[in-house]
Amino acid sequence: MAAFDPTMTAALIVALLAGALGLAGYLVLSERKIAAWIQDRLGPNRVGPGGLFQPIADGAKMFLKEEVIPAHVDKVFYLLAPVVSVSTALLALAVIPVGPTVPPPEAVPLPAGGNAAAAVEQFLDTQADYQQRRHYVLAPGLDVGVLYVFALGSLAVYGVILAGWSSNNKYSLLGCLRASAQIVSYEIPLGLAVLGVFLIVGSLNLETIIDWQTRHGPYWMILFQPLALLIFMVSLYAEDNRLPFDLSEAEQELVGGYHTEYSSMKLGLMLLAEYVHLMISSFLIATIFLGGWSLFGLEQLLGDGPLAAAVKVLAVCGKMLLLVLFAQVIRWTIPRFRFDQLMNLAWKVLIPLGLLNVACVLVVMQYRWPLWLLTASSIGLFLGAGYLSSRWRGSVTQPRRKVVPLPPGLPPGVTFAGR
Repeated sequence: MAAFDPTMTAALIVALLAGALGLAGYLVLSERKIAAWIQDRLGPNRVGPGGLFQPIADGAKMFLKEEVIPAHVDKVFYLLAPVVSVSTALLALAVIPVGPTVPPPEAVPLPAGGNAAAAVEQFLDTQADYQQRRHYVLAPGLDVGVLYVFALGSLAVYGVILAGWSSNNKYSLLGCLRASAQIVSYEIPLGLAVLGVFLIVGSLNLETIIDWQTRHGPYWMILFQPLALLIFMVSLYAEDNRLPFDLSEAEQELVGGYHTEYSSMKLGLMLLAEYVHLMISSFLIATIFLGGWSLFGLEQLLGDGPLAAAVKVLAVCGKMLLLVLFAQVIRWTIPRFRFDQLMNLAWKVLIPLGLLNVACVLVVMQYRWPLWLLTASSIGLFLGAGYLSSRWRGSVTQPRRKVVPLPPGLPPGVTFAGR
């Protein structure tokens, strides 16, 4: 574990909070602009040049609106739900690398019959060197960094459930029940997708995963695990309630879903938590599958000075922004799934594909075969699943149904013959 530096830690906390909160407002603006562009509209363009001050106006509106708490709600849990949602989202930023990182030193094995003092001294030297480096992570050296993020993502569902249950509203209750079933279902393929990466790298530490990608080639993990990236991305969008998976707050039948009874700053906090989750999801994809701050080795030409650190910060943040913009384009490209289609996608497609992908990784790692075989296996599994789904029993979203011919002699217009 790196040494605790109060000044550096406080600066990182302020930078992360200011960056996350400010960026969330402008991500709302970008989503509205992208929606207007796809739908051939203008979008926000009145507040500031080109609508650049619209997030400031939206934030002021949230603060200045009247605080309305319906009389029929459970007030304690009703007010606690936005706090749980935002706090779990922001706490996940603690292990996200936002710049150049160094992997924590590995344990030094003690010699069987030699001098153990030399091994201990070597380990202490590596620890001292690691502690003296500047880390662009709020909590560096956490060996279970990915599990920490997954655990907080699982806790985020409590904010949704509390909001729906405490609102004492049937639409909110249906929304939170959908959200809980959706998050529980998609956590399984989410874990299976990154399990292959852990087997290849041998660590759950995000800095170590980036270091592996920079040392091997450098090749990003997407080259060896493209199917895992697809499963991981789809599962994250489902956990973040992003279209086409926003069944917990669908506008048609649930009005606003679990936050129907929320307004003013309470609603702002619920929406803020969703966008922070989207940023964290994009950071995770960029870190685990896209090399983090790596730029295919070009960053090594700059050395280790301040310029190189700035370029690496821009690289990882740029990848995150591109992934967020991609998610926003997806929102207005793919229509919303039905809830049965959503569950079928998780249990009948993503989980079997995740298990098969992990099995392929185990075989390749056991026999020390080239990692490029994993690329071929991912492509083969994806094409095979598509072929079987379309030819065998129809696709998951449009399953083939058995057609039963009606008996002859029925009157015109009759489509069902009872016994």
